[in-house]
Amino acid sequence: MTNAMSDFVYYNPVKVIFGKNKIEELAKHIPSDKKVLITYGGGSVKRFGTLDRVLDALKDYDVGEFGGIEANPTYETCIKAVDKIKAEGYDYLLAVGGGSVIDGTKFIAAAVEFDGDPKDIFGKGVGKGLPVKSAVPFGTVLTLPATASEMNDGAVINFKKEKAKISFSNWRVFPQFSILEPELTYTLPKRQLANGVTDAFIHIIEQYLTYPVNGMVQDEFAEGLLRVLIEIGPDVVDEDNHDYMLRSNYMWTATLALNRILSRGVPGDWSTHGLGHEITVLNNTDHARSLSALLPAVMIVRKLKKWDKLVQYAEKVWAITEGTDEEKIDAAILKTVAFFKSLGMPTNLAEVGVEANDIDTLVDQLEAHGKEAISERGDQTLDVSREIYRQALTLNF
Repeated sequence: MTNAMSDFVYYNPVKVIFGKNKIEELAKHIPSDKKVLITYGGGSVKRFGTLDRVLDALKDYDVGEFGGIEANPTYETCIKAVDKIKAEGYDYLLAVGGGSVIDGTKFIAAAVEFDGDPKDIFGKGVGKGLPVKSAVPFGTVLTLPATASEMNDGAVINFKKEKAKISFSNWRVFPQFSILEPELTYTLPKRQLANGVTDAFIHIIEQYLTYPVNGMVQDEFAEGLLRVLIEIGPDVVDEDNHDYMLRSNYMWTATLALNRILSRGVPGDWSTHGLGHEITVLNNTDHARSLSALLPAVMIVRKLKKWDKLVQYAEKVWAITEGTDEEKIDAAILKTVAFFKSLGMPTNLAEVGVEANDIDTLVDQLEAHGKEAISERGDQTLDVSREIYRQALTLNF
């Protein structure tokens, strides 16, 4: 363990175009000679007119469409887009949607130019984990703030046959640009807004709630973003509250939560995500709901390992300054649970349909996907993960 930041390189080439009516500026950001494939999800971009605005902005381009990318994008669906691109000669992609559509598009962009079986882009029991050497360029129009995929180089893909949810990252799949229009969030239902706030919150937590290394700037950034989400979250999830200030702060916070600026030079955890992915594979639980159902148990089971940062979290994020350190930690955990409940999110696994007899399956899947030693120290064994699942199943606040 060290008490100083580690060396790091930070690179983020994404041009963010933030504000009102930015879709109309799309033609400024895509070369005019490109054949553009627009990728999107289940059809909300059609229902709410977003796709029509995109098509109008690109009326002078050769444009095609590929819809149907799932909320947890599958390899099988994405490969259909790869086949379409190869058959019809598209050389630019535009993802219109939330993190799932953008994640799927990143994989599609990489798979089109990958030499060999695209599964080998992934490791962890699915493929060989080979490097991506090139990718089709793409941009994004963000409709659901949550994952920050619009400003990072990572993606998570589901594999039906292998029953796996696996990530990959490579700088070649950074978007060239991302359009962020806060008003696009006005069409989102409460469940998606709550998922987005929660996903952003836990992205920050995974990069912050580890052990101190005197990363003062990273800590201040993380604590400030957490406080913003705590302040605005309950109002953001009111689907009828179209306050531009609220939605713009929500959108920008979600992007900053995982554009990698918080994680440079400091340890990261990601065990909550690792355990949560297996729940999504098990029963298709929304990604964010799997995380909120697990995080309180992670805090409890890993309390001693995260002690110093939990105290700091209590004091700096929740302004809990009275009592012993353990009393502060316990109060902060209860505050976290209350925050999730204020968003309408689950805080134990029973609320997302997990039963006691599922735990063996979940732990077996962790082992199959190379998650035997996870967390910021690599010391979260399968036995510890089992205990987190067990406690998360029965916690009742």
